[in-house]
Amino acid sequence: MSDPDPQGLASDGDGTRAVRAGLPEPVKYEPTLPGPVFAAHFHLPGEPTGPYTYGRDENPTWTLLERAVGELEAPGEDGVETLVFASGMAAISSVLFSQLRSGDAVVLPGDGYQALPLVRAQLEAYGIEVRTAPTGGDAQLGVLDGAKLLWIETPSNPGLDVCDIRRLASEAHARGALVAVDNTLATPLGQRPLELGADFSVASGTKQLTGHGDLLLGYVTGRDAEAMSAVRRWRKIVGAIPGPMEAWLAHRSLATLHLRVERQSANALAVAEALRDRSEELGVRYPGLPADPSYAVASRQMRRFGCVVSFTLPTRARAERFLDTLRLVDDATSFGGVRSTAERRGRWGGDAVPEGFIRMSVGAEDPEDLVADLQRALDESAG
Repeated sequence: MSDPDPQGLASDGDGTRAVRAGLPEPVKYEPTLPGPVFAAHFHLPGEPTGPYTYGRDENPTWTLLERAVGELEAPGEDGVETLVFASGMAAISSVLFSQLRSGDAVVLPGDGYQALPLVRAQLEAYGIEVRTAPTGGDAQLGVLDGAKLLWIETPSNPGLDVCDIRRLASEAHARGALVAVDNTLATPLGQRPLELGADFSVASGTKQLTGHGDLLLGYVTGRDAEAMSAVRRWRKIVGAIPGPMEAWLAHRSLATLHLRVERQSANALAVAEALRDRSEELGVRYPGLPADPSYAVASRQMRRFGCVVSFTLPTRARAERFLDTLRLVDDATSFGGVRSTAERRGRWGGDAVPEGFIRMSVGAEDPEDLVADLQRALDESAG
């Protein structure tokens, strides 16, 4: 478990916190961020009472990253623990399968990440009842009675609907359910689920948290010691651990998180406004647009609105022409990187979106260049 606020970061701004999170106490002639520790085993004479015994259980590089993420997710809060995983799906699975048993019921978002149907099938194979409802309008409340766990994804991926975390968490706890929030799209600089009442904040560190598209990572942050002990045990059983190099790269990347999130959020708003103002109706969605259906709730619980914008072109062919015409935006999946990407989301299946639906991850390029590239591609692909 990480020390609460070891460097007094609770009162600092997000930029200061991101730059300094998880750093060890300074030691003369030692690096400010120690390099990755590559070790399967450690010297272990006598009884195994120290923190590091075997590489599947703990690693000093993980410890620094876990402390850093905890400081971002819950600055200054005592008793919060973070565990890092090999991927976002490993983190998601750890919460679901460590907290649920045969005969339990879980509520999932019906419009969440496209891998959730695979998770649903496995949960049901283990005798767990799975209920679903859309994210928007807090619809999951309607199927919550008797559930053991409520899983929230807000903003939802890829539809960008938002639900009221505080309201859902309060209602869930009143009915005896735990609450987990997928915080991938928002990042801890966009919202802090634990502050809003959730028991777990879960995310893929592959996306904007690390932001360079060069590693797979996930994490779970929680404040309940017993629940987190079960998550830790699941990680040990399945061995879903990150490599030390990935953990070190992730920690290094956190130093620029504030800069990236600020720039990408501003760029995403500029892109969303430009798309909204076109003469053709594109069904633009971005929680930071005042006219967006998600704006009212998002503005109450989010400090920044993220880097993902969605819109819909009339046909699959038009969408593919548009993507082929772009010069500054790569046709690629995932989101959150410093280089802008976009994709026709329907090519994967699993998402209830039109054939021409585009999910765009807005990067850190100059906004004028991005908007010009989008406008040109839209114009040229219309012919």
